[in-house]
Amino acid sequence: MTDWPNGGSARPHPDPTRVMPTHQHGGHGGHAGYDSGYNTGQVYAGSGYGGPGRRGTGHGDPGRGGARPVDWGRRIKVGLITFLVVALVWSIGTYFWADSKLRREVDLGIVKDRPEEGEGTTYLIVGSDSREGLSDERKKELHTGSADGKRTDSMILLHVGDQGTTMISLPRDSWVTIPEFTGSESGKDFPSPGARKLNAAYSMDGATLLVRTIEYNTGLRIDHYAEIGFGGFAEIVDAVGGVEMDIPRDIKDEKSGADFKKGRQTLDGAEALAFVRNRYEAGSDLERTKNQQKFLAALADQTATPATILNPFRLYPTMSAGLDTLIVDEDMGLFDLASMFWAMKGVTSGEGTSMNMPIAGSAPQGSLKWDMERVRLLVDQLKNGEKVTVKGD
Repeated sequence: MTDWPNGGSARPHPDPTRVMPTHQHGGHGGHAGYDSGYNTGQVYAGSGYGGPGRRGTGHGDPGRGGARPVDWGRRIKVGLITFLVVALVWSIGTYFWADSKLRREVDLGIVKDRPEEGEGTTYLIVGSDSREGLSDERKKELHTGSADGKRTDSMILLHVGDQGTTMISLPRDSWVTIPEFTGSESGKDFPSPGARKLNAAYSMDGATLLVRTIEYNTGLRIDHYAEIGFGGFAEIVDAVGGVEMDIPRDIKDEKSGADFKKGRQTLDGAEALAFVRNRYEAGSDLERTKNQQKFLAALADQTATPATILNPFRLYPTMSAGLDTLIVDEDMGLFDLASMFWAMKGVTSGEGTSMNMPIAGSAPQGSLKWDMERVRLLVDQLKNGEKVTVKGD
């Protein structure tokens, strides 16, 4: 055997504090009580770190065999952050999806000689008799007929200001002056065609001439324009699961398809369209416009609820149904649209006023003449942000 310096041997002596008795194994030439230095598989109780025979201390150290206590504060914090991130991503995604579906097709910039801006915001909400996208079967179901083009079926001014919301229906048979105007497609200037029924303005040159005519005859500036056709109206009602209405009396009108018994009931899309279009049985255009106001306010009230807004299975079908057929001005955004619906909802809850444009009597061709003294007072109150005291018809 080779000797090492200082008399050392090739195999160092083990630390006496770590020597444990071993069993004698034949053929190894070992001495009893001597650790050969080879691991023979015995477990050294209490020696080393992390040995399988080691016992935990019971103080929650996972490395010592104890369970780590649950940090509920941290879990709640992480869960809350995750929820907020998901909600933010969902909201942003929904916003851009909805914004891309808005049909910004009306250029109010071509409207001539516009009135000065006043207090608050004024929307012109138009229901047209457009059959765009309706199949023959659907036209029959909705009792729309198959007329070409589109005309105004209802017109409502919605003014939102510090003194509350005012909803003013404009009878389509109102006798007004259609002023000179710039063509929406040709860009050419046209002379005034004179006095006509209000709905003739839309038939002649669409939304921009309608806006021009209303502003010219009232002096009230229109900030935003929103229009929806028959099909889109019915789809929105169906998407929210119908609208509950209190029908004032038995109604039956073959032309609109209205067939209702008196009392509170839920109207589906086809029934709702028949209700707001009912004109001949109603007896006058004024009663018809009042029904339209009541229904639109009820529709907004049932649409702008947590049950719809927070439920994607109702929110997306509702928004899709409305946005696919809703035509607005080029400057109208989703927040403007939401403000419009929220304002209509307020009328239902008693926070606003609903009325018809003040009427002075009849005019040529079975039309209605506005009471211009009351109209001017009404417009002044709206523009100046004052409480509306004028009563409509």
